[in-house]
Amino acid sequence: MKRTTPSRKLQLLGAALAVALSAGAAWGKDQINVDLVNEPSSLDPHIQWNPDSYYVYRNVFDNLLTRNNDGDIIPQIATSWEQVSDNEVTFEIRDDVVFHDGEKLTADDIVFSVKRITDPDFGSPQLGQFNKIADVEKTGEHSVKMITDGPYPALMAQLVKLSIVPEHVVTKVGNEAFNLAPVGSGPYQFDGWDRGVSVTLKKNDNYWGDEGAFETAVFRAVPDAATRVANLRAGTADLVVSLDSDLAAQLAVADGVGIRNSPTERVGYLGINLDKPPFDKLEMRQALAAAIDREAIVEGILGGGERVVGQLASPAHFGWAEGIEPIPYDLEAARKITQADADYAATPATFATAPVFDQRIVQALQQMLNDAGFNVSISMTDMATYLALVRQEPAENSELSFGRWSCACQDADGITYPLLHSGSSWSRVNDTDLDKLLETSRSSLDPEKRQSAYADVHRIVKDNVYTLPLYQAAVLYGASDNLQFQPTANESMFLNRMGWAE
Repeated sequence: MKRTTPSRKLQLLGAALAVALSAGAAWGKDQINVDLVNEPSSLDPHIQWNPDSYYVYRNVFDNLLTRNNDGDIIPQIATSWEQVSDNEVTFEIRDDVVFHDGEKLTADDIVFSVKRITDPDFGSPQLGQFNKIADVEKTGEHSVKMITDGPYPALMAQLVKLSIVPEHVVTKVGNEAFNLAPVGSGPYQFDGWDRGVSVTLKKNDNYWGDEGAFETAVFRAVPDAATRVANLRAGTADLVVSLDSDLAAQLAVADGVGIRNSPTERVGYLGINLDKPPFDKLEMRQALAAAIDREAIVEGILGGGERVVGQLASPAHFGWAEGIEPIPYDLEAARKITQADADYAATPATFATAPVFDQRIVQALQQMLNDAGFNVSISMTDMATYLALVRQEPAENSELSFGRWSCACQDADGITYPLLHSGSSWSRVNDTDLDKLLETSRSSLDPEKRQSAYADVHRIVKDNVYTLPLYQAAVLYGASDNLQFQPTANESMFLNRMGWAE
């Protein structure tokens, strides 16, 4: 694994800082500048699900429900709800919400949004998180009823992600045009998209809820982490995302800026293609698992509060099972397996990644696997291309991929079902026993039965090495000391929950 020396890191940071300073400080107290890794893949909340998109569009749209900073589910467009039967929930909705074009949000928009995201022909990558919703109907001017395919205990946790879009706009302009100029009802409204550079939002002065503190928000695409830090230190950025521990350490001793962090529900994992050599054989996957030193990744590379996990869940999820430990690191055992079938182990394997991920981890994983006798090469693409690739059929998919999955729902259904169920476009697994457990865990209203099913899911995944969970992620932001911002486990970035104090 190629490593950059400390002096070289400082040279790169100094060069980036000089560039930022030469541009001059552009921040005013009426504007917040946020440096992301990439520009959003989409501003249509039903079309894409990745951090850089979510950070932006979540401020443009209201959701049926939301979570407060403590993680509690609270009303947003829905003011109240009632479970009227095992598979029916009624919602009362606000009557004072107006879209950014001046039209009122109605129960019809709720129905349209639910039907749109659950339509298989629409092809939302979020479908696996909402496909238990069988139907939705308007029951009054300010009420709707949602019908699920059997009991669905994770429904409320999933609905915190369901953004409400205006039926009259989407049906008039079409999906492509709506993505380019989205109209929501949130605290900020779309103002412009300079492709490849930035997205600008402006405050919605007619918002029904808490108004934002900033008149304008600019989300910029800054792929290089050192440049994001340089911008923050220069005052041209107020909040930056996706930092590593080395850069965080620099900010910890810098004047006027600092680190904001929180453990999250996000799980870092190594995705495995079960249908292509060499990892179509269980023994090769067992060698892969034994070759990975998770502690070295968490302690030696990350160092930001991450925790080693052995299951596709974190302690922040319902469905986390105590006592399921990671497969132990044992390089010699891994080598013994690969040497017994060296030619097969050396089958070339592509490892897909994208700039939003910490490439130190990707490179460390590659080195660990190659040290064990595999032949792994890294394939870097932009995030949109990466997301399309890892949803391809197995024959077209990469042999390996790095992922950090969050459902922003804090329920294991939001991570295990999309990544493990054979009916999900994200899954590379086809195991009928596993499917039945996943279906039980997402359909039983008995918490103990759900918890037991999740424990069995985690054991099956571990025994078969269907995927390799690595760690519970911690989120690291860099922020101006003047910015009032509280990170949360679901990694939401609500502009109207921020403030500025000189």
